[in-house]
Formats: sequence, structure tokens, C-alpha cells
Amino acid sequence: MRKTLAARCNTTRAPTIAGLAIAASAAGAPTLAHAQSSVTLYGILDAGITYVKNTGGSHVVKFDDGISYGNRIGFRGTEDLGGGLSAIFTLESGFRVGNGRYAFGGAEFGRQAYVGLKSNTWGQVTFGNQLDMTEEYVYLYNISAWGSGYAIHQGDFDRMNGDRLPNSVKFMSNNIGGFTFGGMYSFGNQAGNFHQNSAWSVGGHYAANTFNLGIAYTQLNNPNGIYAFDPYAMIGAHTFLGQPVVTIDPVTGARTDLYATNAFPVDKQGALAVGGAWTIGDLMVSGNFTWTSIKGLGVTSYMKVYEAGASYNFRPDIALYGGYQHTRFEGNHWNQGSLGLHYLLSKRTDLYISGDYLRSSGPVDAVIGYSFTPSTSNTQADVRVGMRHSF
Repeated sequence: MRKTLAARCNTTRAPTIAGLAIAASAAGAPTLAHAQSSVTLYGILDAGITYVKNTGGSHVVKFDDGISYGNRIGFRGTEDLGGGLSAIFTLESGFRVGNGRYAFGGAEFGRQAYVGLKSNTWGQVTFGNQLDMTEEYVYLYNISAWGSGYAIHQGDFDRMNGDRLPNSVKFMSNNIGGFTFGGMYSFGNQAGNFHQNSAWSVGGHYAANTFNLGIAYTQLNNPNGIYAFDPYAMIGAHTFLGQPVVTIDPVTGARTDLYATNAFPVDKQGALAVGGAWTIGDLMVSGNFTWTSIKGLGVTSYMKVYEAGASYNFRPDIALYGGYQHTRFEGNHWNQGSLGLHYLLSKRTDLYISGDYLRSSGPVDAVIGYSFTPSTSNTQADVRVGMRHSF
């Protein structure tokens, strides 16, 4: 059930924020062109070594990939239909460099798979497995995650990790005076119950010179598949919606995750996210706030995340990212700091070093970004050295 971090970063569009230009992926990718149509091949490879202090009671040095940038290979195409209308498609596969296997539960095109129509007048309508509006309009402001890759918000409850909705129809407007907006609906495909497993997402974004602001709301009914809930693995909490989710052996201290195999029953997950950034020369400051409701077993709880961060370009090829997150959920608190230094060897290749430190309060075993086995204490830390190449 656990979602891999290859899910987090969709950089096929260059961000409008100057400090995030390092993440641009497919610029100048090879194109097979005909008179009125084209197909573009693009991709990203990210790999490195990570040290984690206290993961399941021990430290570990591990090979890890798809962290600062999600590994992918994709095909993007367009056909000019005339009159300002084009047919478009994208097929994008996520995978692990370490073993060559597919990510996203083994789906061949789990990152994206859609087809649709694009108009020069009104925007585009697409159909398939597609990025939600939280990803489209707000997740770029999770500056902590851009620094390290691991520092997504706790459990990704607020979907600030760059997530998808399957079986969806989606509308995205054209830019109107710096403002864009969109919405989508994901069909549950359940006979006799139109509501079950369905989802929807809406949002908008405004960009004016050096200022950017985005807002989105995404709701999942009966989260399932890679978005099903394993609360202990996701946030390290010992209870969730009033129910125990882990047992601890009083002699050995060994943890047993009660929902590692069968998902915790969640009826509804609704996530509101607001974020913005302001660029002043080589400095970009950003912030975001998310409010997420989780309903199940007749109980509703709320997670709030407050984040502030900044990036600074010392030179065109060197950028420093830093962020701080504060999270509150069911009486528990989390405080996390992250740093990342990126050095561009070229427009397509960069080296980076990053680190995170998380401290939690309450009956919680700290776990950074839903990425490692939870700690056996209220702290966890990591340091990573990696590289990225895009084509």
C-alpha cells in the first residue's frame, strides 16, 4: 500500500517560480516531428545514497532513487487539428533505478496517462490518469520537499506530494491575465454506487511578475489502492481516529503495524491547500498552509500543516533550499527542518546533498515524509547525496 517517493515530483512543466528552475526536466528533449504533429520523448533519472538515523530502531545506509526528482520516462504528443484546436496525449511511466521495476503499484504508466483536446481559446479537456489540482497549483510551494525530496508533509494527508486521480476527466483553462483555473472528477467505476471510490479536485493559480499564489481542494471518497491508509507507516502515530494502529512488545519494544496488510477504513479525505511565493532577485521566499479532514468509523479528525521556506541562488549553477514545517493532528505535534544544496553540472545534470530532522510529540514514532520505517523514538534524521539527469 505504501506510495513510493517516485510519486512526488512532476517536472514536465517548468515551474513559474525562479528558485525552482533547477527542477525543469524535458527542455530541448528530442522530438520526432511531422508537418502538423509531434511526439516528444523525455525522462528523469535520480539516484543516490541515504543515511537514516533510527529507522525501526537502527540506523541504515541505503541506496535510494526517485527522491529529489521522481524517475520517469514519458511520451508527449500533439496533433494540429486546425482552427486553433489540437489533439494531445501523455504517457508517463514511473520506475525505480535501483531494480528497474515499475513504481505506482506496478502500473506501466502510473505517473500519467491521458488523451484530450487543447484549444487556443478556452484551454484543454483530458481523460485518463491525471495529476490533481493540488499538484497543478500548490505543491510547488512545498519548498522543504524541493530541498531534500523526503520532506513531504506528514503522511501526504494533504496530497502536497504531487498526486494523481485515475479514471478522471479534467479541465484546465488558458492563462487569463495571469490567472488559471481548473477542475476534475475521478470516477469510482463501482456498480450500484456512483459515490464509492470517486474523487474530485478544483483549484486556481495567479502569477504576476515575481509573485505567485495557488489554492486547491481535493476530496477522495473511500481512498484506496496506493492512496489507502496505513496510519502507523504514514505518520508513526500509535492511534488514529480513536483506534490503535500499532502494538509494542513491552519486553523487546518491537512494533507491529496493525494495518500494514489491510488498509484502515477511511470514508473521506478532503484537503485544502494554499501556497505562495515571492522572488526578490536571487532569493525566493515561500509558504503554504494545508487543512485536511479525515473521516472514518464515525470519527472525523483534522490535520493542519504550516510551512515556510526559501531558496537562494548563489550562482546560476548553485542553489540552496531550506524549509520548516509544523504539523498538528489529534493532539500530536511534529516539527521538521530541511536543507538541500544543488549544484548544476549542466542544464540537464545536477548533484545535491540534503538533510532532514524531525521531532514529534505525543505517542508518536517519528517518520520523515512517509519514506522510512518509523523511528522507535520521537526523532528521526537523514542525510543524502545524489544526482539527477534529465533528457
